[in-house]
Amino acid sequence: MSQLKGAVIGAGYFSQFHYDAWNRISDVEIVACCDRDLTRAKDAAQQYGIDNVYGDVGEMLDRHDVDFVDIITRPDTHLPLVQMAAARGLAVICQKPLAPTVAEAKKLVDAADQQGVRLMVHENFRFQPWYRKIKKLLDDGAIGDRLHTLSFRNRAGDGHGDDAYLARQPYFQTMEQFLIFEAGIHTIDTFRYLGGEITQAWCWHRKLNPVIAGEDAAIGVFRFTDGATGLYDANRFNESTADNPRYTFGDVLVEGNNGSIRLYDDGRLTIQRLGQKETPHDYSPSRHGFAGDCVFATQQHFVQNLLSGRPFETDGPSYLKSLAVQEAMYASSQSGCWESTER
Repeated sequence: MSQLKGAVIGAGYFSQFHYDAWNRISDVEIVACCDRDLTRAKDAAQQYGIDNVYGDVGEMLDRHDVDFVDIITRPDTHLPLVQMAAARGLAVICQKPLAPTVAEAKKLVDAADQQGVRLMVHENFRFQPWYRKIKKLLDDGAIGDRLHTLSFRNRAGDGHGDDAYLARQPYFQTMEQFLIFEAGIHTIDTFRYLGGEITQAWCWHRKLNPVIAGEDAAIGVFRFTDGATGLYDANRFNESTADNPRYTFGDVLVEGNNGSIRLYDDGRLTIQRLGQKETPHDYSPSRHGFAGDCVFATQQHFVQNLLSGRPFETDGPSYLKSLAVQEAMYASSQSGCWESTER
């Protein structure tokens, strides 16, 4: 028997991964779903076996006694939706970006805190299986006891041409802050997960595709509290050679005082200790769902920690730390200087 009942708000492109994951978590029953486009909500309900469908969030929450809501909508809708859920005492798991601005994101986090409800940001990249494995290897001292460098390189290849992003998420074309705001935040959070807190950032970003409003290319450099360096090199215009560029979303190099860990774009991990050859690290990342089934892992973490009372890894205050790094990157691209994350 399910221990938690939930309601889902949103039935757009990415929601398919959420609905699929909820159906595979035995402790959860999704009793209702909602979307402003009622046809989309009905399609999701039919596909995933949900009995109750709504076009109005308030009506759905008033009619059903649930423990939590899952918000899978555009960032500009998140604050009022979280306020509605918090006013009813419901726990919330909310997709990123959390809000259009940092000020609004802070209001959202405060809204949950003031009502005493649990809030988790659906920041799923850190839950990808290769990053969980890399974290364990680092904690076990596989490449030493001091981190030197974290490097991430991405070429998504989905952002060239007049029709860029229209098939999946067309609103991407009109976002005035785009690559760092929408995708770079994943790397910021993952770097914080692997390397600790970031104190300073330098960044240069630009627009390669003239049909979009925001930046689609960026170079970012980070300084960590313990002295490590992070490097972010990404653009969505050019292509990689990966069979599926949306599996790992890029290549990663992690360097420590006794060697290196490499993540390849097909999910392979290798370890190369100083003075030795590179060797494969045996593990079996999932091919189900999105990016190693990280949506399932994220939502499973939410459920387990909601039931146990343990803190969420990506709770509101933690996500605000990632947003501080994001804002430092944008500020640096304007100033040309290193910018502090203490803003």
